[in-house]
Amino acid sequence: MTIELSRKDEYAVLVLNRPEALNALSFAILGEIGAALQEVRNWPVRALIVTGAGERAFCAGADIKELRNRGLADQKRGAEFGQAVFEALTRLPFASIAAINGFAFGGGLEFALACTFRLATRNAKMGLPEIKLGLIPGYGGTQRLPRVVGEARALELIMTGRTIRADEAERIGLVHRLIDGDPLEAALAFAREFTIYSLPALGFAREAVMRALDNPIHEGLKVEADLSTLVFRTHDAEEGMAAFAEKRKPDFHDE
Repeated sequence: MTIELSRKDEYAVLVLNRPEALNALSFAILGEIGAALQEVRNWPVRALIVTGAGERAFCAGADIKELRNRGLADQKRGAEFGQAVFEALTRLPFASIAAINGFAFGGGLEFALACTFRLATRNAKMGLPEIKLGLIPGYGGTQRLPRVVGEARALELIMTGRTIRADEAERIGLVHRLIDGDPLEAALAFAREFTIYSLPALGFAREAVMRALDNPIHEGLKVEADLSTLVFRTHDAEEGMAAFAEKRKPDFHDE
């Protein structure tokens, strides 16, 4: 199996299991990821953790052999397919966490960029090196990277194709946190920091921030007003405010 989908406690775990190829993405594997995401969106879990098998790579990128000698129509369909798979990851009803353990290049970094959060081991290396092959990122990298690190840094990384280490990735905001020890356990610990809260509230918060990136501020403020009004009507909001007034820990039920 090149994709392993399982549950650990209250979390779904998706592992790219192709360590002999540094967990590189073929079109078949993209299809498996898409099917796994379709399945997991209906699971009663609080977050999804994505990582790669082995200690060398999260995902080394696309399988370049598959990209050669393709017609323009096939190439466009392939790019759109990869974009759709990663957009499905972004649009899951719960947060996702990429535990980057080693290399994350090209499509591998684009996979991580589609996640809500990115954690990286201290030996991780990442980049979008497509320009070195006479190509550009095609699975969302040119769109998501500027939203994460800003236009100037994104242009520099994409147009030089250079590799950055984990400490620089954290410094520029590409990864949220550096981790030690087992990447999966570190990601689970990170997930527990926020999944103790109401899932509806977490979902509304994530949606509001994502919409902020696609709208001018006056439109974004309308979205925030709408979503904050909706969350105010949930049972968990009533419970949270009551718990605050009564000086006790809230008992959320995700409703």
